[in-house]
Formats: sequence, C-alpha cells, structure tokens
Amino acid sequence: MRGKVSYSRVMPLALRAVRGFLRGVARASIAVALHAGGLATLVWQSAAALVRGRVAFSDIVAQMYAMGIQSLPLVMVTAVLSGIVTSQQGGYQFTGSIPLYVLGSVVASSVVLELGPVLTGIVIIGRVGARITAELGTMQVSEQIDALYALGRDPVPVLAAPRIVAGIVVMPALVAIANGIGVFAGMIAAQASVGLGHESFLYGARLFWHSWDLFYSLMKALVFGFIIPVISVHMGLRTRGGAEGVGRFTTASVVFMIIALLVLDATFPPLFLN
Repeated sequence: MRGKVSYSRVMPLALRAVRGFLRGVARASIAVALHAGGLATLVWQSAAALVRGRVAFSDIVAQMYAMGIQSLPLVMVTAVLSGIVTSQQGGYQFTGSIPLYVLGSVVASSVVLELGPVLTGIVIIGRVGARITAELGTMQVSEQIDALYALGRDPVPVLAAPRIVAGIVVMPALVAIANGIGVFAGMIAAQASVGLGHESFLYGARLFWHSWDLFYSLMKALVFGFIIPVISVHMGLRTRGGAEGVGRFTTASVVFMIIALLVLDATFPPLFLN
C-alpha cells in the first residue's frame, strides 16, 4: 500500500518536471531562432544599404575613431600585460633541460595565435559593444528609433551599418598592434626575468614561426570585428522596458558577445590549424 501511494505521488511530480524541462527547451529554441533570424536580417539589411550607397562615409569614420583610436590605449595596456605574463610563466617553466630561446617561440605563438585576438576582442566587447547596446537601447526605449521611422529614415544605414563596417576595418588593425606590442613586451620581460637576450629571443621566435600564424590571427580579428558590432546593434535595437530594460539587455548583450567570441575562437584551430 505504501509503495502504491509513493508511486502515485512521484509520477505527477516527475511528469511535471519533464513538462517544465520541455517547456524550457522550447522557449530557449524559440529565443535562439528569433535571435538568429534577427541577426541574419540585420546583416542582410546592412549589406544592402552598403551596396546601394546609403551609408555615409563620415558616419563610418566617426565610428572607426570611437572604436579604434579611443580603444587603443586600453588595447596596448592589455597587450603589454599579456606579453609580460606569458614570458614570465614560460621562463618559470623552462628552468630544466629546455633551451631558453624556445621561450621566444612560446611568447610569439601565444600572443599572435591566441592572446592578441581574444583579449583585444574582450576589450572591445567591454568598451565598445556594451556602449553600442546601451546607446541604441536608450534610443529605442526613448522612441528616437520610432522618430527616425516617422521621418522616413531607415535606422539600419544610419545606426547599424556604420558600426559594423567600422568594426570590420578597425579590429584587424588593433589586433596587429596588440600582437607587436605583446611580443615586444614579452621580449623585455624575458631579459628581465630569466636573462634571455634579445638575439636569442628573436632566434627562438623565428625558429618556429609560420607566416600562416599572422594571417590566422588577422582572420580571427576580422571575424570578431564583424560579430561584436552585429550582436551589440541587434540587442540594442531589441531593447524594451525602459531604463531597467536597457541595463538588462546590455548585460545580456555582453554575455552573448563573450560566448560567441569564445565559441568562434574554439572553432578556429580545428578548421585552420590542422
């Protein structure tokens, strides 16, 4: 009797849990489909606006200045620290039979292949992506976007396309600068920490260097420079709910961009390094 009672109590709870799980999966699938459709539509509309010449060159230049020149000091600081930390940790580990000049290859490869593009992307997400989402989200909740429609202007050529083009152009340049500064900082740190001379460091860096590595790094930068403004603009234009909604959508946008960047970064090695 007790077994029947416990069984009759457990089954409804189990069915309720399964229904709740399936509803959660369905809601998540619908949200993913809506976001994917919105991103694809935004990219298509931006490309169409560029082809038709509806995007002002001055708007692109202004966004390039905001994304590139104004972000350069923070990118440089991040690159210096990444090069120093990589060099110091490598020097700590290469205290056995491994020749110290290999440290040059480790620093150069780590900075160029991974740290330069990824850390620069995270800096741009925090400084530029969040700002774009908050800016466009504020315009959305304050009905400035609706005012553009009322005046007969499409917000995509005015607000979306210049930011996307600027991100594509600026991000490879920032990553190239970060790569050079990071390797140089690692070389200085190697001499200060383990006494590795500049000639030996550069010998090790050239010994295992592949010309494909730089192209791989800039290709990463190009993809990151495209996906960051696309997601931030998309989330900004979807913002609802007043000031609270701006904060909520900005937070969701940052999380979305970081996850997208890390997922894309994980797909690059099996696609392009094998």
